[in-house]
Amino acid sequence: MSTYRLWVMAHPLLSAALQFGLLGTLGECVAASLRARRLALPCTPLQLLAKALAWALLGLVIKAGFVGMRGFAGALIQHGLLPASWATGLPWACLLSVLTNTFFGPQMMLFHRLEDNLILGRRGFQGMGPALRTLAWFWIPAHTLTFSLPVEYQVGLAALWSLVLGIILGWTPAARPQSEPAS
Repeated sequence: MSTYRLWVMAHPLLSAALQFGLLGTLGECVAASLRARRLALPCTPLQLLAKALAWALLGLVIKAGFVGMRGFAGALIQHGLLPASWATGLPWACLLSVLTNTFFGPQMMLFHRLEDNLILGRRGFQGMGPALRTLAWFWIPAHTLTFSLPVEYQVGLAALWSLVLGIILGWTPAARPQSEPAS
């Protein structure tokens, strides 16, 4: 058994916090650098440290959400509300992904936006529409793959997906700041 797998099994909450703290923050830095077309931070160094802690807290929330959604999906199947054939393999992974990103994803994103706004001193929920749309085009397919892996690898891959999404959004022209209008 790999050292990584043993570590995750022995420390599920600590590993979730550290993986999201590192990879989520790295994703924000990569996205900021891609948008700026140079090495850049998305905020001040102190705010970046606070963002790393917010990502770590989000890792704990996501770990709990993943465990809870497995229980929820299992209960739906056990009570005959969904076919028993969905309890394993790719149907199980897809079911978990759809349930997670439908019932858990929006609230988790709003919570993360609140954290981010507190750190950056902002108000409101600007940009939540595009963020919520990532649940359909990015997170459901990504988490279908995530939930097809053994449980010990799922939170780590989810954290890695946050880095991947940061890269995708950093390359997206709509995510880049518009140039200042001429005076």
